[in-house]
Amino acid sequence: MKKNNILFTCAGRRNYLINYFKDALQGDGLVLAADNQLSAPALVDADVAIQVPSIYSDAYVEKLKELITSYDISAIISLNDLELPILSKHKNELEALGAKVIISSPEVIDIAFDKLKTFEFFQEIGVDTPKTYITLPDAERALKNDELSFPLVIKPRWGSASISIDIVENQQELELAYQLQRIKIQKSILKDASSNDIEKSILIQQKIDGDEYGIDILNDFEGNHYGSFIRKKMGMRSGETDKAISVINEEYSKIAKTIAEKTKHIGNMDCDFFVSNDKVYYLEMNPRFGGGYPFSHEAGINTPAIYLSWLNGENSVDRYNNFKEGLMFSKCDRMMPIKKWE
Repeated sequence: MKKNNILFTCAGRRNYLINYFKDALQGDGLVLAADNQLSAPALVDADVAIQVPSIYSDAYVEKLKELITSYDISAIISLNDLELPILSKHKNELEALGAKVIISSPEVIDIAFDKLKTFEFFQEIGVDTPKTYITLPDAERALKNDELSFPLVIKPRWGSASISIDIVENQQELELAYQLQRIKIQKSILKDASSNDIEKSILIQQKIDGDEYGIDILNDFEGNHYGSFIRKKMGMRSGETDKAISVINEEYSKIAKTIAEKTKHIGNMDCDFFVSNDKVYYLEMNPRFGGGYPFSHEAGINTPAIYLSWLNGENSVDRYNNFKEGLMFSKCDRMMPIKKWE
């Protein structure tokens, strides 16, 4: 295998991905982690830790170009929803320097990031999804006409990491939560992402009661579907899967394949769905590695090794797919010693 240097941007707390890729490389390359905070835990496990400007800084893309050249970067992998539109927009100019930017098209990123467009996309391709409304009067009208009922989910239209998601049980809570959402978005990291249509930056959505699942839908770098890897969520913490058990289900995989073939996304896409009364409801798409990926990896799918094979022009990757059902895992925290930077 040729030497590959992999750069993770917005590395944050994804230490597991740093180490999965280091294991897959087996010394034939470096794993670099970049973040705008040198205290980001993932930087500790990386071979090279790099501080970069904010993703919204004019200097950010130029810094990535500098890193590609300085470290002979083979591939860039983003771990942050807010960064995806930026990298997708600048993909061609970054790849012109020799690095593969493993990211989907701007159109796919836009559909996934804008939860209203996600809802419309699922409807268009025939995938069931919760009823969704963009204004308070629309939702109130649906409630009055018995097209919608409490409880409801109130969430940002352009959201990330389950920030500012509320469950409301009645009309008073709906009105209060809706107004509070407007305030919270203005004060959060979602402010810039919501600035294009701040007056329609909140969604009101049907709450689905049932079993919750996560799925890693894997396409190759040309957008061809390779496989889907399912986990039933047994516990959540701070918007991420905390406990899960691996699942193999032909029906669920068939729906995932439809999504993969319609988006032709690049690489891994993390999705969430509910199963209620034998009906599958997809909620969202995250065209990147998500917090649930370790459950897929530990159950037998080695996506880092597959990525490296594809980077090296190898199409035969089935040896890295040993995914088994019925394997349950649980996350735990660990302390990371952070270097004192001057």
